[in-house]
Amino acid sequence: MTKTLKVLCVDTSTEACSVALLIKNEQKNIISDHFMLAPREHTRKILPTIELILKEANISLNDIDVIAYGRGPGSFTGVRIGISIAQGLAFGIDKKMLGVSTLQAMAQQAYEVEQVKEVYAAIDARMGEVYFAHYRYDGELMTLVDVERVIHPSDLLALKLNVDGPICLVGTGWKAYPELETYFSNLKMLDIEYPGARFMLKQVEKGIEMHQTQFPEDALPVYLRDTVTWKKLPGK
Repeated sequence: MTKTLKVLCVDTSTEACSVALLIKNEQKNIISDHFMLAPREHTRKILPTIELILKEANISLNDIDVIAYGRGPGSFTGVRIGISIAQGLAFGIDKKMLGVSTLQAMAQQAYEVEQVKEVYAAIDARMGEVYFAHYRYDGELMTLVDVERVIHPSDLLALKLNVDGPICLVGTGWKAYPELETYFSNLKMLDIEYPGARFMLKQVEKGIEMHQTQFPEDALPVYLRDTVTWKKLPGK
């Protein structure tokens, strides 16, 4: 009998709130998702959205093999909400977890939707900074070039990044700071402002293949700011 992989992925790391479901075996690959902009409403909307997507697929939470989540960077509160929900679900059904970068998710969307093979991704990090990363297609996935970082716009400009090549921009960080929008004006800005759980699924599949899943108690967010710490669930 062919093994069917079922993955539930949740993301609340930015103003967006999204849930995606992957059902995959050798004969089919079904993806369903719900994406919405819901500033400050993540805690109210995420669980009903999870229930809805499972109901639409006619499966229960216990049928899920892996719980995936947007690990950040993003809003401190949003990242915490997402990983807490994902941990709670994973503990409840005794399944492993896998986190995906929000910056990589936007880069992956650029490839899957627009066939763009190189992007600069930036999310407004508030406090006069952006979360930034450079991604390039490696023949399978959009892959990180160098490192993800939290950086002041002036320091990002000092990196002397390529502003003339076939590179596109994704994320909210560019329009948040006029100096960035001006400096990178030669590059095409795609209509991809926020990460979506749907576009985390390719990275999740690869992570499962590479045995990168974790027990819920080992799942951690990525804030990039060293001053922020994560507290695991009580008793875990």
